[in-house]
Amino acid sequence: MKLSVSSLVFALLFSFLLETSASTNENFIHISILIYTSSNSSYSSILKSSIRNTRFSTPSTLKPQVIVTPLLVSHIQETLNCSQKHGLQVRVRSGGHDYEGLSYASPVPFVILDLINFRNISVDVKNSFAWVQSGATLGELYYWIANKSITLGFPAGVCPTIGVGGHFSGGGYGTLLRKYGLAADNVIDAHLIGVQGRFLDRKSMGEDLFWAIRGGGGGASFGVIVEWKIQLVPVPSNVTVFTVNKNLEQNATKILHRWQYVAEKFDTDLFIRNRTVQASFNSLYLGGKDKLLPLMQKSFPELGLVSEGCI
Repeated sequence: MKLSVSSLVFALLFSFLLETSASTNENFIHISILIYTSSNSSYSSILKSSIRNTRFSTPSTLKPQVIVTPLLVSHIQETLNCSQKHGLQVRVRSGGHDYEGLSYASPVPFVILDLINFRNISVDVKNSFAWVQSGATLGELYYWIANKSITLGFPAGVCPTIGVGGHFSGGGYGTLLRKYGLAADNVIDAHLIGVQGRFLDRKSMGEDLFWAIRGGGGGASFGVIVEWKIQLVPVPSNVTVFTVNKNLEQNATKILHRWQYVAEKFDTDLFIRNRTVQASFNSLYLGGKDKLLPLMQKSFPELGLVSEGCI
């Protein structure tokens, strides 16, 4: 296997050098940061950069033979080509918190294709869409949308450190779910590098494959999704959030039981979730508290929401 890995690294470096026409020491240094093996001093830090579950980071855990951090689409294509030639599986990582380890662990020799450098975001306010590369996080996406418009948003998760690549291909559940559906429901195009190295968009990949890469975590089963075109949705310039905590002495059990019956009947502008034995109702309302409070009094008075609890 060491011979195969050495051949893989050499082939990758050779391909990248051809691509960038490197001719100086500076170019070679630049190229070298794309590929990490266990002999590289940065290998361990790069590997652990997005590992959130230490169960998949033990001394006995099989480590990737090579970590590739591509800068260009052609680097991805060459990585797939070389990995196939040398019998190595490819794990695609977009940098978020993968608690199952699917993007950085494998029972057989493998390569990590880390899309940390693919994080560009382009927002088109006029036509209400954005292109976001798979290595970007939800926090970065939300920031750039808000930077361009205070009346556009995107229905995705609540955690800012989630990588969009895994999130979109896994569905994408968040506070705008009830009104606009999952993140995957609002993906309108994608750029995919297929297993044979072909560059595909929605038209060239066909509707069946386009359907398959959105939801269920199946995106990486069909290739490397480089970027996504997403439909932005209208939101009010002001929204209201609140968190109400109830413990057992405050009838948390009865309130939680009641919530299970009324949650599906809430106005679609209102999202509420609860957590743990101490019921913690985290909520977002697409509007001001002047409309929210009467709505809650009608829909869920047991929660006891008051004006002071709204932000």
